[in-house]
Amino acid sequence: MADALNPGGELRLGVNIDHVATVRNARGSGYPDPVRAALLAAEAGADGITAHLREDRRHITDADIARLSAELPVPLNLEMAATDEMLGIALRHRPHAACIVPEKREERTTEGGIDAAGQFARLQPLVERLGAGGTRVSLFIEPDPRQIDAALRLGAPVVELHTGRYAELDGAARADELRRLSDAAALAARNGIEVHAGHGLTYDNVAAIAAIPQVRELNIGHFLIGEALFLGLADSVRRMRDAMDAARGLDGAAHRSLGSEGRAG
Repeated sequence: MADALNPGGELRLGVNIDHVATVRNARGSGYPDPVRAALLAAEAGADGITAHLREDRRHITDADIARLSAELPVPLNLEMAATDEMLGIALRHRPHAACIVPEKREERTTEGGIDAAGQFARLQPLVERLGAGGTRVSLFIEPDPRQIDAALRLGAPVVELHTGRYAELDGAARADELRRLSDAAALAARNGIEVHAGHGLTYDNVAAIAAIPQVRELNIGHFLIGEALFLGLADSVRRMRDAMDAARGLDGAAHRSLGSEGRAG
């Protein structure tokens, strides 16, 4: 766990390709292909690909997960609800990582972190079975000491801090939320938990999150897919990669020199 505590170390970028599938499914066609988008993102500097297979299959489908599992040259992070169905799918495909998120049918996107403390009994067997199957488990949580304590007791090796509230606020309120995120990242790292972060991050607000030294990975999707309409997906990813590296005191050449080590996850 020493690398998880390494201030200023390499920061990975996971690109979420869900909303390529959203556009595809709007017409019920076979395009645009989210797997093609994932491959392009990896070529442009993404260290991993994130995909959320929702219960209602509103964007990513089972066939997408099968193809991503077979074709990706970088790790796949499967976002999933804490259900027996999703556990079975994860155990079948054995992605590099599985991030357990809350899921409500009526929501437009994931709203807030999972209550790991309140759902401890439900989460414990999922975390154990996923880990035993060789998948690295992450819990998508609020920057709350109670949730980090629950993650520690559950034995989850990773937490992903929800940055949605930070992204929506401004001024003093945003500064307060940034402090909560920084404190939570430090607490998790002190307890040997690797820290990721994501939700609502853009070119304009990513720097402060990327600069938190304990954060090892950012997962960003909707914004990058939106920017791809104007810049192209490769340039959208590269620009985010550059913004993250600049905030971390690195440059693009330094990141690329890490090579496969930087993509190991």
